[in-house]
Amino acid sequence: MLQKPYDTSAPIHALFAQRYSGVCFDPQRPVPPELLLSVAEAARWAPSCNGDEPWRFLICNKATTPAAWDKAFACLMEGNQAWCRHAPVLVIICTDTRFTHNDNPNRFGPYDCGAAALSLCLQATAHGLMTHQMGGFLPAKTQESFAIPERYQPLAMMALGYQLPESEFPAQWRERETKPRQRRPLGAQFFAGEWGKGL
Repeated sequence: MLQKPYDTSAPIHALFAQRYSGVCFDPQRPVPPELLLSVAEAARWAPSCNGDEPWRFLICNKATTPAAWDKAFACLMEGNQAWCRHAPVLVIICTDTRFTHNDNPNRFGPYDCGAAALSLCLQATAHGLMTHQMGGFLPAKTQESFAIPERYQPLAMMALGYQLPESEFPAQWRERETKPRQRRPLGAQFFAGEWGKGL
């Protein structure tokens, strides 16, 4: 994967620095089954409220479940379809809206699913894979297309695969793929003991 420069206020682990949401996927390189298992296993070990593990991941692999991949692709917004068509794997991330131990509403589910999704992303990065999470999809169509039970809510979709070599980036995506990563200053969003007091 392309190594982008990054500027941090303090040292961070290389995995966090290397992970970014690219769009230039290599359509000729499927993701090996053992790596799909590995990234799923990483997500499985994410923390969750009450140990409830509310996440459900629908993994649609163009190489092994092409009909499912096509269904997932059809649920993406047009802007995401433009570059996702080359992603070998599309993942639908859902949350259980209720706790399994008492059937009460689980308002922590989306938070926990985010933790599981990031765990998947970091494990993918460790394997040299690229991920891109998306909110630009049609939840109702996704729910219907995959017969997802009503208690489960589709939250996001994710593209997963290998990045094209930099020399092969399509012209329309080259600037987006290579532009430097940016974040707001640390003290603008992380506070020391009181609201607005930058860390």
